[in-house]
Amino acid sequence: MPRWDEGPLVGRADELARLMAHVDRAVEGRPSAVLVAGDAGVGKTRLLDELSRRAAERGLRVLTGHCVDLGDVGLPYLPFVDLLRPVVADPELAPGLADHPVLAGLLTGRPGAAAVPTDEVDGGSPLARGAFRPPADDGRLQLFEAVASLLSDLAEDRPLLVVLEDVHWADRSSRDLLRYLLARLAEDPAVVVVVSYRADDLHRRHPLRPLLAELVRLPGVDRLALEPLPASDVEALVRGLASASGGVPAATVEDVVARAEGNAFYAEELLAAGLAGEALPMGLTDVLLARVEQLTPAAQQVLRVAAVAGRQVRHELVSAVSSQSPQETEQALAEAVHHHLLVVSEDGRYRFRHALLREAVLADLLPGERVRLHAEVAAHLAAHPGAGTAAERAHHARESNDLPGAFSASLEAADAARRVGAPAEQLQHLETALALWSAVPDAAERAGREQWVLLLDTAAAARAIGELHRGVGLLRSAQQLLGPDGDPEARARVHYTLAQALTRIEEAGEALRESTAAMALVPADPPSPVRTWAAAAHARTLYSLGRVAEGDVAAIEALVAADALGLDSAWADTAVSLARLQDSGDLPTLRARLHEARERAERSGDPDVEMRVWFSLAIVAYEAGEVAETLEHAAAGLARARALGMEWSFYGAELRHLEVVARYVGGDWDGSLRAADEVARVPDMAAHVRAGGLLVLVGRGDPQARQRLAWAQGLATRWDAHVLLMLATVSAEIELAAAEGDARTAAERARWADDRLHQLWGEDRLATVRLVATALAAVADAAAAARLVGDAEALAGWQAEAESLADAGRTAARAHDPAIGAAGPEARAWEARLEAEALRARGVPAPEQWRAVVELFGYGNVYEQARSRFRLAEALLATDDRAGATAELAAAHEVAVRLGAAPLRTAVEALARRGRLEFAGAPRAVDVGAVLTPREQEVLALMAAGRTNRQIGAELFISEKTASVHVSNILAKLGAGGRTEAVAIAAARGLLTAS
Repeated sequence: MPRWDEGPLVGRADELARLMAHVDRAVEGRPSAVLVAGDAGVGKTRLLDELSRRAAERGLRVLTGHCVDLGDVGLPYLPFVDLLRPVVADPELAPGLADHPVLAGLLTGRPGAAAVPTDEVDGGSPLARGAFRPPADDGRLQLFEAVASLLSDLAEDRPLLVVLEDVHWADRSSRDLLRYLLARLAEDPAVVVVVSYRADDLHRRHPLRPLLAELVRLPGVDRLALEPLPASDVEALVRGLASASGGVPAATVEDVVARAEGNAFYAEELLAAGLAGEALPMGLTDVLLARVEQLTPAAQQVLRVAAVAGRQVRHELVSAVSSQSPQETEQALAEAVHHHLLVVSEDGRYRFRHALLREAVLADLLPGERVRLHAEVAAHLAAHPGAGTAAERAHHARESNDLPGAFSASLEAADAARRVGAPAEQLQHLETALALWSAVPDAAERAGREQWVLLLDTAAAARAIGELHRGVGLLRSAQQLLGPDGDPEARARVHYTLAQALTRIEEAGEALRESTAAMALVPADPPSPVRTWAAAAHARTLYSLGRVAEGDVAAIEALVAADALGLDSAWADTAVSLARLQDSGDLPTLRARLHEARERAERSGDPDVEMRVWFSLAIVAYEAGEVAETLEHAAAGLARARALGMEWSFYGAELRHLEVVARYVGGDWDGSLRAADEVARVPDMAAHVRAGGLLVLVGRGDPQARQRLAWAQGLATRWDAHVLLMLATVSAEIELAAAEGDARTAAERARWADDRLHQLWGEDRLATVRLVATALAAVADAAAAARLVGDAEALAGWQAEAESLADAGRTAARAHDPAIGAAGPEARAWEARLEAEALRARGVPAPEQWRAVVELFGYGNVYEQARSRFRLAEALLATDDRAGATAELAAAHEVAVRLGAAPLRTAVEALARRGRLEFAGAPRAVDVGAVLTPREQEVLALMAAGRTNRQIGAELFISEKTASVHVSNILAKLGAGGRTEAVAIAAARGLLTAS
């Protein structure tokens, strides 16, 4: 695996720009200096390497010196010796050293004028005393001036970049020399000095601290702090490193990004450990613990207590658990803070500067010591209820082997998470309680419910965060626990809950079996909540399978019983299912019923049903072509989802995806991308939200589309259970293939998707129409290209492909069952587009058909209407309606520019050139005469008609050899490799004149 500092620089664009601004100042003859601070491993050296490379490209001479941690052995001027070593080795520069004889001892390592007084060497070690002979004070000043003069001389012919790295390790003499150089910086106009140091090493008494405070007050000295890298940059870094090893699982990448906390070195070490199966790499542990071991035993003890207590800890807890006196504890904590191992949060708690430091301290604890400390922390929290949360008590109880205490605290923590709308945390605590159930003898008494009920509660929390498959697994466990002889109502409750979950993951057949089983277990009379919910789930499942009449029977039973029992949530859930079918053609009535369902769902306090109603309001508006209304409902529903802590529940994710799509359709492409990318990490079942951003990236011709498409294709194993993700991915595949002129791939992907939809949804698969129509456009382009060059065989093949695709789309359109809902304006527009593309493949301009397509997409689909206007303009040009073509092209061009749709804009402008059409913003028409001679224009026209060189010669009354020369000249001018390519290029550039 390559090192992170060997590949391209990731992130740091702003920091590099600031540093390059100082380089620019040096080029302009203005001196400056930068003090670069950052924690160990954050990327200082990598950034300065990139700076040095770019500065050298700008023509600067670059000299770099490194400080080294030699402990008590403080060799004076070591970084400057390292800095000037290339000067000694350079035959062109070395003679200049003769003007500075005082440097001889420094650069050759011989005792002499370069030496410093013994009391100025940090530590005064025997090695240092033996290597240098104390000079007089004026000798030291001469040395400083000699170094400064040499650097000034070097900058006379070329600007100079001086880089000093890791000056936190610099000896006192080097610090003094650095002070001298920066103080006289203005005398060296073509010099920029960049100094780096570790901010986390600067404890309160570190000798570099007062120097830094002095240097930042000097004119021309800037300070740059390198903060941890953003998570997105760390992810890009990790993926780049992992690519050389064949890639790593997404879970590993996420784990590394979370634990590295923006530190590039830590990310590399963690990735290497992940690939090797190591928890925390020993090399990284040693680096982290080396700083801990510099502390006193008392300070190390409080770090151990803090590590066990958690990432953040209150002073009172450390003092209570520590075996030291309050005064000793305070001194120990102060030491840890001054050495930047602990930092004080705004709320007064201590936290580790980096989470991995805590991991290293924990890993160094003996098992018995760790258990004892956890027990002491748990006892303190239990004795002082306000000192910590139930979640903290659960953790410490479990780590100290108090399993009953951990079980009870986990349930308390889950309840607390539920109350504040945090289903992810609720799920975590409930699963912990489930794992402990068998180890706690009185678990049911402590929990106040049976285990199967706890499984249902846990499944509900899983559904709330979009973990649908996990929820299904938990419900299956509840079924096994109850067994075939369990309480009928309990079994029915599990069956209908499972049916609801299975419906959401496209398992309609399984869902029907579960809802049928639920109905069989509980009688309809007398009405009961369990039977009512079973009927509601059964109706919904039957409707999803197109069994409308049976669904109506179950729905009516559920509505009547819900009203009788006052079950508002069951009534609302059933009303949504029923209204979408019975009132699908009556929009005002449908809206009214959905609003009533929303009010009842909100009143019932059932968040899952409430989110379903919000989604139904939004999708009904979208299917009616009301894009603005769709966004209004989506925004309101998402706000409610956030308030309920259900943003990534099934319907929360569906609302977000609908927002992405509606903004795309409505022409708010920036807003669509923001909605798709607002949260970097989403549950697996919400992957279609991020994949929805492909619509914009592909439409803009953005290179990032390929990367996101590869990510979506990597989720192909989930497509059958996540059809919207499949549709978003395949749509992008078809669009990209069409943009690259690969009609074969576009057609194949459309056929594959139609086949999968047929298997999953049966005959009613209206989504096929859009996919096929999009692929058909690529096939029609291929047919047009074959027609242009007179390739009859290829033309016949593409026309047959086009007709076959069109038939597949027509079959899907005819199979749609109006009982499930009439086709909306979007579906009608795509059906019209399909027929128009089929005509184009046959070579029929059909302007009236394309005009109908434009009008149908006028319901609010901005981009598709613009693309259809482009095709209408083509058809109008073919029928010699130049004014009409110009108007349509101008409208399409305005939309392409506004959306940033580069491929469409390119196509529109190419057609304008070919047709010699002019409108505001259109490219200037190409002067054919400026490119081709009149004779070459004639030859090109005949080439486009498919004539051979001999036929061209005969028609133009020239020899075959002369015709061949003209053809060769045309190929050379157009940069084409053959006749077909030359004709295509000429057509795109508007160089083909009408015959």
